[in-house]
Amino acid sequence: MISISLCMIVKNEEKTLDKCLSSIHDLVDEINIVDTGSTDKTKEVVGRYTERMFDFKWVDDFAKARNFSFSKATKDYILWLDADDFLKEEDREKFRELKRDLDPTVDQVSMLYNLHYDDKGNVFSRIRRERLVKRSRNYQWHDPVHEYLEIHGKIMDSNVVIHHGKIHHNKARNLSIYEKRLERGETFSPRDIYNYGNELIENGRLEEGLEQYEKYFAANSPYIEDNISACGYAAHCCHLLGKREEELKYLLKSFEYHAPRAEFCCRLGLWYQSSNNPDAALSWYNHATQIAPLHDWGMTNVAARTWIPHLQMAVIYGALGEIEKAYEQNKIVLSYNPDDPQALNNKKKLESYLAKGITVATQAGGEKT
Repeated sequence: MISISLCMIVKNEEKTLDKCLSSIHDLVDEINIVDTGSTDKTKEVVGRYTERMFDFKWVDDFAKARNFSFSKATKDYILWLDADDFLKEEDREKFRELKRDLDPTVDQVSMLYNLHYDDKGNVFSRIRRERLVKRSRNYQWHDPVHEYLEIHGKIMDSNVVIHHGKIHHNKARNLSIYEKRLERGETFSPRDIYNYGNELIENGRLEEGLEQYEKYFAANSPYIEDNISACGYAAHCCHLLGKREEELKYLLKSFEYHAPRAEFCCRLGLWYQSSNNPDAALSWYNHATQIAPLHDWGMTNVAARTWIPHLQMAVIYGALGEIEKAYEQNKIVLSYNPDDPQALNNKKKLESYLAKGITVATQAGGEKT
């Protein structure tokens, strides 16, 4: 059986770190925690799980901090997590089996990463990330912000899921790092431009963010998932700015890079829905329901290919007075989210309409669900 070093970087994580470490501490053989300047009780939490705690002077570079944490590992493989990540019980068992059965010729193991959830705890979006890497390969992290691990060799995709439980986000920190780099005269790679645009939008600087996305598109990046994601961010930015035609342009531009994704079909459905074009909206929503994920390495919007398009079609059919169709779509929503309050309210109203024999012909003007 392989041995595993957990390597993490932390700063002021007292609110989430205990949940993280309690979910993984007994599954690894070594815990290395690198603190980059905590002023809360983070170190006290760390002390409950390991004595291998190291200080690292923060230099506005996440890659350097992560590489320092990796340098402290002594076991066969390195597992990395953030302080607000954790494993649920079913995934602890999957991880235990993975550790027991892993072929030692594997260089890197990826795991699913559930990023966002709805109010009921249902997964809204997920991605796949490299998580467990062979120490002897000496993999290195790159880029000061939105750092990435450069990997190669034999890769295995596992079914272990890491859950993200973020409760706070320092929006200004990452933007500050990018702007300090610009002040120093650094030349940004296409990936830097893309991430800088994202940080500008996070901080409400929408027009500047759009400028960065245009620079990014002009750079002809070979990274398909970033290209598609940039289209989504740019469209969202235009939506917030009330630039409807530009929003449509960016949504359609995503199709230049790969087959349509369910998220973009739903967003096109919403665009046409708000343009009082129900036929076009229904077509795009219906298309979203038929798209299977091509892979799980890029960001996957789980809701956009499950319940969201059906909920919107229920709303549209209800407004058109096509009550039976609305009811059928709403049933599908409830099959995914049985406790969804909007769908439950729709069910009650639609059943009332059906009981009264309300049809397209009798419901003048249509009534929204």
